[in-house]
Amino acid sequence: MQPADTGASVTTPDAPATAPLTADDRHRPGQRAFRRANLALFAAGVATFVLLYSTQGLLPILSADLDLTPGQASWTASAATLGLALGLLPASALSDRYGRTAVMTASTLAASAFALALPFAPDLTTLVVLRVLQGAVLAGLPATAMAYLAEEVHPSALPSAMGLYVAGNSIGGMGGRLLSGWTAAGLGWRWGLAASAVLALLATLAFRLLIPAARHFTPAPVDARALTRTVGRHLRNPLLLRLYLLGMLFMAVFGAVYNTVGYRLIAAPFHLPESIAASIFVVYLVGTGTSAAAGRLAGRLGRRGALYVSIGVTAAGLLLSLAESLTCALLGLVLITAGFFAGHATASSSVGRTATEGRAQASALYLIAYYLGNSLGGTLGADAYHATGWPGAATVGLTAMALAAAVTLYATRQAHTTARRTVADA
Repeated sequence: MQPADTGASVTTPDAPATAPLTADDRHRPGQRAFRRANLALFAAGVATFVLLYSTQGLLPILSADLDLTPGQASWTASAATLGLALGLLPASALSDRYGRTAVMTASTLAASAFALALPFAPDLTTLVVLRVLQGAVLAGLPATAMAYLAEEVHPSALPSAMGLYVAGNSIGGMGGRLLSGWTAAGLGWRWGLAASAVLALLATLAFRLLIPAARHFTPAPVDARALTRTVGRHLRNPLLLRLYLLGMLFMAVFGAVYNTVGYRLIAAPFHLPESIAASIFVVYLVGTGTSAAAGRLAGRLGRRGALYVSIGVTAAGLLLSLAESLTCALLGLVLITAGFFAGHATASSSVGRTATEGRAQASALYLIAYYLGNSLGGTLGADAYHATGWPGAATVGLTAMALAAAVTLYATRQAHTTARRTVADA
């Protein structure tokens, strides 16, 4: 019988459980705490992506106002993900010491404070420096969220919970870009950034009010040598390494596409107004649905089967987007977004299941690779777009998906080889 779920500990700080808890004591679908945890992490995902990508929908406006090339303007987006990647491991260590919810709350509040300073940046250099710092303090939330879910949610419900968290990412990414883009189109990029900061603060407040206390969390001292050993073990795990690489490759596509699609839509042959081009981020709704469905897809086809589908859908979208047709460009973007979010949800949930210890560090390493992929793909994609137009950005994405297919195929062959050996030894 499951213990009663009263929800009374919602705002209690993280603390070790007073009695041993097992997987059977973790939150399951139908329980009030499970719903609160899902909604809280959904709000956290919204806050994360609103803050992290607050400038991406503004890139064409920034280029026009500050006289920047697409590659220069893209640094305002890449700088935040680079800072976040650098802050992930330290943040994961702090979450082991001070608690998951405490670190997540402090992280989003500090990042929101930087967001309030962004509209006052006088030039590109200041804006990029502030974005690096903002990304670094924001790292506490994504570094800890997957570990929180892996510890507090029953293993059978983890894929769906992780999918909803990633869906929150997509809502935040869409809502933040739409709000900042529409505001900037009428009032300028500074007001667009201010609007994003307010939205992030509201999502942070919702997270703090909803998040249940971590019942399976046990504080541990910050030990640099132990952290190094844990990271080393994860980096020697072939399965985790493949998942990290897949996260990087999927995110490289996403960075390349979304850092340049605004430029494409306002240029020939489409010539869309900036306010309409900013509305393209409504496509993120596709990511919300595919993230939530990724767990069911993996349950039906297996992890590698779900990855093959995700890679194929993303690649098909990139190819379709090459046509000089607005309809094809938009449909291609839908497929790219759906494939990316399905692939990311599948890979990220697999990290939580694969790592039996040091989950916060395992999740942090995945996200380091993931956000480095965004910085690399976003910068390469913007430079390729500046040099050759949309085909250049699409080529960056197709190259990343070809590598992802090769990684998944290698994993499939390794699994078949292991299965044959097991049968032969039986």
